[in-house]
Formats: sequence, structure tokens, C-alpha cells
Amino acid sequence: MDLNHQKDMLEKRRAEITGELGRIEDSLDDPMPQDWEDRATERQGDEVLEALGKADLDELHRVDAALGRIEAGTYGVCVKCGDPISDERLSAVPTAALCRVCA
Repeated sequence: MDLNHQKDMLEKRRAEITGELGRIEDSLDDPMPQDWEDRATERQGDEVLEALGKADLDELHRVDAALGRIEAGTYGVCVKCGDPISDERLSAVPTAALCRVCA
């Protein structure tokens, strides 16, 4: 497994997520409309954006953890059992902290 490639890929994904979070935050900061029906629709949209933001934050934490494992030299090692995580699994799920058996 090419760690430099994995690191580059994770850093690019981190930048994408950070940008998405910024756009979500900007949208949530927009003033609410005065009309009650429009306000209700806007609130529903805000709830969706908040859910997307939470999912992005969760993924950001996983990306940061994977980057930390790369820096620590433990990337590709299962945090539960210590066995190697297969290259195929890391290619499919670059943030994987567990081997297939432990997952």
C-alpha cells in the first residue's frame, strides 16, 4: 500500500469536507423568511443541512484519525486486534481502523 497516495487522498477528502461544512454553515446563517409557510420550509431544509453537517463532521473525525495513524506509523493495523488491514479494505474504506474480522 502506497501511504503517500493514501495520505494525499485523505487530505483531499478532508479539504472537500471542510468546504462542504463551510457552505452548510453559511446556508444555516441565512436569515429566516418572514412568511410562516416559507419559514417552515426553510426550517425543514435547515434540518436536512444539519444532518448532512453531522455526517460530514463524523467523516472528518474518521479522516483525521486515519491521518493520525499514518503519522504514527500504525495505518493499516487493526486498532482492536493488531492484525494487518488488507490493502483491498483500505482501498475501499481509506479511514478503516478495523480489519474485516473485527469490523
